[in-house]
Amino acid sequence: MTDRINDLLTRIESFAPATAAQVEEFRIALLGKKGEIAALMDEFKGVAPELKRELGQKLNRLKSAAVSRIEELKSTVGAREDAGSARIDDMTRPGSDGHIGSRHPISLVKNRIVEIFSRLGYTVADGPEIEDDWHVFSALNFPPEHPARDMQDTFFIEKNPDVVLRTHTSSIQVRTMERQKPPIRVICPGRVFRNEAISYRAHCIFHQIEGLYIDRNVSFADMKQSILYFAKELFGEKTEIRMRPSYFPFTEPSAEVDVSCSICGGKGCGVCKGTGWLEIMGCGMVDPNVLEANGIDPNEYSGFAFGMGIERIAMLKYGVGDLRLYFENDVRFLNQFDSAL
Repeated sequence: MTDRINDLLTRIESFAPATAAQVEEFRIALLGKKGEIAALMDEFKGVAPELKRELGQKLNRLKSAAVSRIEELKSTVGAREDAGSARIDDMTRPGSDGHIGSRHPISLVKNRIVEIFSRLGYTVADGPEIEDDWHVFSALNFPPEHPARDMQDTFFIEKNPDVVLRTHTSSIQVRTMERQKPPIRVICPGRVFRNEAISYRAHCIFHQIEGLYIDRNVSFADMKQSILYFAKELFGEKTEIRMRPSYFPFTEPSAEVDVSCSICGGKGCGVCKGTGWLEIMGCGMVDPNVLEANGIDPNEYSGFAFGMGIERIAMLKYGVGDLRLYFENDVRFLNQFDSAL
């Protein structure tokens, strides 16, 4: 598999299309649902556990290289075709500066989080936004009529109690456990939906990224060190974390994780409610009932899970005081991220 990955990287770097149509054909051949990278991802599920970390990192780098190269080719080939077909009416007219595009801050932070955890051997998993009760609640130790279901005000589809908009990306973790045996090490980014009042700190639509690690002899200390590494890589070496006991139906023990507020430097502000700390995620050891419900022997395996809101992380990283700005498409806000990659 390593030779095939290296061969694809060479082809990606040397590909020199003449037209935009050739770029699109190359994109489909590489990144389509039946493309070469998708085939490698399917083959990756069957590799030996001791090779998953190394090969997973190589596959993530391959996919990132393919996406970056195709975007670059789209821009250069498209500009060349436009220049060839453009009609110049006034040769004395001054040229105009090209506008450098930007990525949305949510995409920037999501990509950064994925990149950090990929160094620890995590791969990206995905799943549907419209889900059933089993994957959102029951498989995660939410029994019917359990009061913990009230923690998340759910959107139901056409008043069907079994079809919902997912309230967390933990449903992707369930689907991963169903189709993959341990060791499992995945991160699950995506949109989630909750019927909440919209304010500067909350929204009915937001983005989460959750992680799951299951293997033999996984401990709480492993989880804490992973989260500390993530916080320092994202916010800086001086970042501190603290963990507070909490409750989630699918983990035991559970904790909330706070990081020192970079907006006010720990002095206290409206975003951190004057405490100097900002809550960024929940985490905990996977409850044995969850492992058993998903066909994993809790006597042989243990694991931890964590989940965070990407908007909250972006608020802390970029000093944004109102997360509603992420959804308003105000170019005065978005232009601040020009040329950010």
